[in-house]
Amino acid sequence: MPRTQVPFAEEATMHVLLSGVVGSTAYGLAHADSDIDRLGLFAAPTVEFHGLHRPAESHVSTAPDRTLHEAAKWCRLALSCNPTASELAWLPEDLYEVRTPLGDELVAIRRSFLSARAVRNSYLGYATQQFRKLTTRDPGDPRSRAQGAKNARHLVRLLEQGLALHETGEVTVRLAEPERVRELGEHLAENPADATPLLADAEQRFDRPGALPDAPDEAPAEAWLRAVRATHLTPA
Repeated sequence: MPRTQVPFAEEATMHVLLSGVVGSTAYGLAHADSDIDRLGLFAAPTVEFHGLHRPAESHVSTAPDRTLHEAAKWCRLALSCNPTASELAWLPEDLYEVRTPLGDELVAIRRSFLSARAVRNSYLGYATQQFRKLTTRDPGDPRSRAQGAKNARHLVRLLEQGLALHETGEVTVRLAEPERVRELGEHLAENPADATPLLADAEQRFDRPGALPDAPDEAPAEAWLRAVRATHLTPA
């Protein structure tokens, strides 16, 4: 499904159900020059699903940086335990900017989206991607060096958040020790090979029994999505 770029002002007319500040600000890794990233989900009018062309599933704006996923797409992402999408339902209270009754209902069923295999595949998979980027950067390019440090921070964050989720059944968005993660990222940017044992240890821990079920429970998501469609059946 297409992603459309729309002015931020136009987003205000959409049926945004849940939205908040994510990314480095949410993790506690932001610095003075960090962008503020926002993520949310919206409900397209139900009537739009009955024509020749289905509504866009994502809307992206860059001034400010904001991504909105349609409710069904967000559910699919969350059922696959996509780290970025999932954290929207687990943000600290002070980071939510839009919370509607339907948004609150979604937060209430957030655990039903989780499953052991999907968490392992998503978090370990994305961390491995960051490692590949880290090992293919140009160490002589200052911009590449800065990007490498960012890749390394994401690698560490993904492993720590993913393992905590696997072992406790809870998504922890705000890092307990962001400065340590930042320092470790700087170290790994200079010494990428030192990330190899971190990945190997994480893989072993993900293979052990954890706190999550083998498969997600799709029934609450299905019921919630049907409630969204019923609520937005008649155009405003």
